[in-house]
Amino acid sequence: MKLRTVEKQLVVVRRSSRVANKPAPVYQEVLVDKVMIPRRVSKHRDLSNRVYASDEARAEALEKAEKLESGLDPHFPVFIKSMLQSHVTGGFWLGLPVHFCKTNLPKRDEVMTLVDEEGHEYPTIYLAKKTGLSGGWKGFAVAHRLVDGDAIVFQLLQRTTFKVYIIRVKGSEQS
Repeated sequence: MKLRTVEKQLVVVRRSSRVANKPAPVYQEVLVDKVMIPRRVSKHRDLSNRVYASDEARAEALEKAEKLESGLDPHFPVFIKSMLQSHVTGGFWLGLPVHFCKTNLPKRDEVMTLVDEEGHEYPTIYLAKKTGLSGGWKGFAVAHRLVDGDAIVFQLLQRTTFKVYIIRVKGSEQS
């Protein structure tokens, strides 16, 4: 007696008349590139000696920043940011002006380069949906010993490059 072998084939059953005559979908993995900056090993910071700027000192730093801004090339978009504790200690998050971001910055997350007055470059992660700088901002803030009340002038030189000018709050000049 000879056994009968039946060949079976798996077929996708398309029950909807709307898609019954269309080819079956092909699912494949799609790789998405994430914008990342390598993490640096840093020492734990002592937050007990935080410096809080007085209203007068903060206003003076902002006034100096506005004076500096008025002397910059008007062809490049500019904004000023007064530093708060959350920008320079602990969380290290820098929210940027929403209108500036929507008008001038990329619509997707990007690596933004901050160039200081000495020409040193600091890569940071710009989060478009949150309109702020995240990864890499801490490195910049720590390297420049930013404190509460410092005023920062951001001048957009290229699509993803800021020239950064730091105006120190009175009493925190650093050598």
